[in-house]
Amino acid sequence: MILTPEVLTIFILNTLFLGFGIIAFILSIKIFLNWDIESTSSLQYKLEKQSFLTSTIIKYIFMIKVPLFLFFIFTLDKISNLLVGAMCAAGVVNATKYGNFLFVFKIVNLYIFAYWLSLHYEDIKYEKQPYTKLKFAIFIVIFFSFLAELILESMLFFSLEPDKMVSCCGAIFSQTDTSYISNIFTIKIPFLLSAFYGNFILIILFAFFRLKYMFSLVNVLFIPVSIISIIVFFGTYIYELPTHHCPFCLLQSDYYYIGYFLYTFLFLGTFYGFVNGVINFNKDRLNMNYKKSIFYNSLFVFILTLYPVVYYMKNGVFL
Repeated sequence: MILTPEVLTIFILNTLFLGFGIIAFILSIKIFLNWDIESTSSLQYKLEKQSFLTSTIIKYIFMIKVPLFLFFIFTLDKISNLLVGAMCAAGVVNATKYGNFLFVFKIVNLYIFAYWLSLHYEDIKYEKQPYTKLKFAIFIVIFFSFLAELILESMLFFSLEPDKMVSCCGAIFSQTDTSYISNIFTIKIPFLLSAFYGNFILIILFAFFRLKYMFSLVNVLFIPVSIISIIVFFGTYIYELPTHHCPFCLLQSDYYYIGYFLYTFLFLGTFYGFVNGVINFNKDRLNMNYKKSIFYNSLFVFILTLYPVVYYMKNGVFL
């Protein structure tokens, strides 16, 4: 186990999250089973107050989880110096069998919590709060995913062995590696770029024609397409090195922390696109989400495109 001030901070916050999460989980079950907005009973009055309390707990868990996710990546990057062979967060993630699963849970939970928050704000707009039972039913399910994330995170840090050799990001994200990650390097660059820019064009077209379900779908597809495109193609231009494909090194100071901006823009752009297809917003809110999604996705695509263009202008050739 590796115990640094950063890891200790994460453990303390996770303990607080777990405590408040359990309270919200218990109250969510009670509200889901007994909620009746038409009732004037003392129980319904009590549930309405508990609903406000539970929503506040969930809201602040999410609000802290977003910066904590970035802090988690920063922590992995910092403790990579304590592991033999690791050069960045990628080495720490792959140092145990829990790392990749944990990362998937963290990303999925960010989207789910953000979806819950959007549903909550839509619900409290109306006097009869039509989504109350639904949002607390969703949180009951979310809680188990959230619990799995906390367990995996603890297991990751407890399983780290400072004296054990681990793979560096150059080996993990390599065409010669025998892991499943190496399979993405078999994708032809023209096909990959066609998928990337084609997906982005579809986002704009479906927003223009207000096809919200298709718009939501292509935004979800844009997440894996973008991450693969960064690893296989765009990352090499950020590093200006054709053999460097790590998606974690983008977060380091050597590259001006550009990864934090890119991944934030990707999250915001795809989330605002995704949520349009799963919540029945009014016309004004739908239009606002279309604009936000296109803005952040366009910013993400523009920054990525800028790197190979600038590299070509400086060197006269592509990598």
